[in-house]
Amino acid sequence: MTKYFKVCMFTCALFFMSISCTGPESSQPKNIILLIGDGMGLTQISSSYYYSDATPNFSRFKHIGLINTSASSHKITDSAAGATAFASGKKSYNGAIGVNSDTVSIPTILEIAEKINLSTGVVATSTITHATPACFYAHARSRGMYEEIARQLTISDVDFAAGAGLRHFTSRDDGANYYDSLSAKDVILDTTSLAAIEDICAECKYMYLDTGRAMPRMIDGRGDFLSDATRLGIDHLSRDEDGFFLMVEGSQIDWGGHANNEEYLTTELLDFDKVIGLALDFAERDGNTLVVVTADHETGGYALSSTPMDDGEWSDYNKVTGTFSTGGHTTTLIPVFAYGPGADKFSGIYENTEIFHKMLEASGW
Repeated sequence: MTKYFKVCMFTCALFFMSISCTGPESSQPKNIILLIGDGMGLTQISSSYYYSDATPNFSRFKHIGLINTSASSHKITDSAAGATAFASGKKSYNGAIGVNSDTVSIPTILEIAEKINLSTGVVATSTITHATPACFYAHARSRGMYEEIARQLTISDVDFAAGAGLRHFTSRDDGANYYDSLSAKDVILDTTSLAAIEDICAECKYMYLDTGRAMPRMIDGRGDFLSDATRLGIDHLSRDEDGFFLMVEGSQIDWGGHANNEEYLTTELLDFDKVIGLALDFAERDGNTLVVVTADHETGGYALSSTPMDDGEWSDYNKVTGTFSTGGHTTTLIPVFAYGPGADKFSGIYENTEIFHKMLEASGW
């Protein structure tokens, strides 16, 4: 046996060993996990490199792009118009939930996935009827129509949902109580704690609804809810051999920006980074999952600024202080991170509506 042949055999062996270790990978993803950090601009992301003891999971991405987030009605978007762009690929007005500028319902990527018999899920640290999650399963002319949005979730084909907002389903102005009707439809409904995966049958739909107006803040003891709910959602939805779509929102990064509260913002951001790591770990093992991470807009005009010194004339370039320029949203370009089959499609600079089209193009759905 020649030396050249031995080298070739060794190289081939390493190649096939790498395939067997990482699992099969296709050119099209079977699953899509879309992670939305509400209000998360580049500086919010940068803060994870200053306030975390570990390397943030953002560093694991090789395909990165930028999106313009303006709405059809305003230069600066709100969460509803931003999420409608992601979910349906259309620019719409601020406040729109899954409808175009003429208030006509437009199909969402979650609904498209359901039509081809894929499993679907939504997770949020806000109410599950809040603007971002609502845009993936509901259609309403105004984001404030919480009871109508809740009603639409109860008749949707969503297989997994976790967030706050039980009152929109049970303590309603119209007197309806969907707790009993959901149970009658064999939906497993929890209101006190997330279930264990072994307690959810593979064919069952599952919903966790916290009783609060939102999930608690991280600084108020929310703990690992977002990671645990995401893991449970992935474990449940991945039982579907045909594939799944899951949207997870780190809702309260935005609220920390609105409050100009750096501790609130950064603790929510670091919690969201844990979820990114969890999704990437699954995608690496699975080999057929596309993970996309982005935000609907930036909130607070957040900057990592040098700290003024006592003399008031100079700044200490070894000390970073978070500062804010507004209590509202800004129109800065927003980063997009992608991993897995089709991730290369998300590089470049483009409109936020392209997130929808790129997910469809990558998946072939």
